[in-house]
Amino acid sequence: MKVLLVEDDPSLREGMGELVSELADVRAVGTLDEALRALTADRFELVMTDMRIAGGHTDGRGILEAARRQRYPVAIVSAAGPDEVAQVLHPSVPDALLIKPFQVDDILGLVERFLELKRQVVAAAREPLAGDSPEWIEVSLGVRVAGSAPDSARTWLRLAPEASFPWDRSQSAHGVLVLEGDLELDGERYAAPCYLFLAQGASPRVKTRAGALAVCVPLRGQA
Repeated sequence: MKVLLVEDDPSLREGMGELVSELADVRAVGTLDEALRALTADRFELVMTDMRIAGGHTDGRGILEAARRQRYPVAIVSAAGPDEVAQVLHPSVPDALLIKPFQVDDILGLVERFLELKRQVVAAAREPLAGDSPEWIEVSLGVRVAGSAPDSARTWLRLAPEASFPWDRSQSAHGVLVLEGDLELDGERYAAPCYLFLAQGASPRVKTRAGALAVCVPLRGQA
């Protein structure tokens, strides 16, 4: 698993990178341009960024917005308080917030929460649901779901070619693994196999060209 770390202070970037590397592969960068290039060049299970990069007041917001377009979860790491972070990032909201200075357990716990979500999605995918299972419910033309109750540990999606539907699970964030075919979310296409993160409050229009099979798991625990 991979984490993108964006921090302009070299010593802090090195120290944070060493900590996070205990749990995942880390790509550590120090500028906005480097971060934007990394976001398009690779896939990440988590993006961690300072709110201000090299003095830029809103660089963290730019990284957050770019990461959201790629469907990555984003954690803001900042010395600013929650109110100031919310004001600078508005209308975007990060998936987690870590206030400097922080304890080692705080950063490791934050990273582990998002890595565990990916592991849970992969584990769910290892137990596929039979196509004739009575759990499947057709919710609209060409769209079938299984395990869609609010407290369900996982939800399966099966889309026929050219099907579409509005994502209606915005009450919580979800990890989504596209196992077959492709999904298109607000114009961005993701072909299997591909892991995506849909933030809390996200409500994209989900489409497919070739048809798709995907499994979704909600993010648990505290932000």
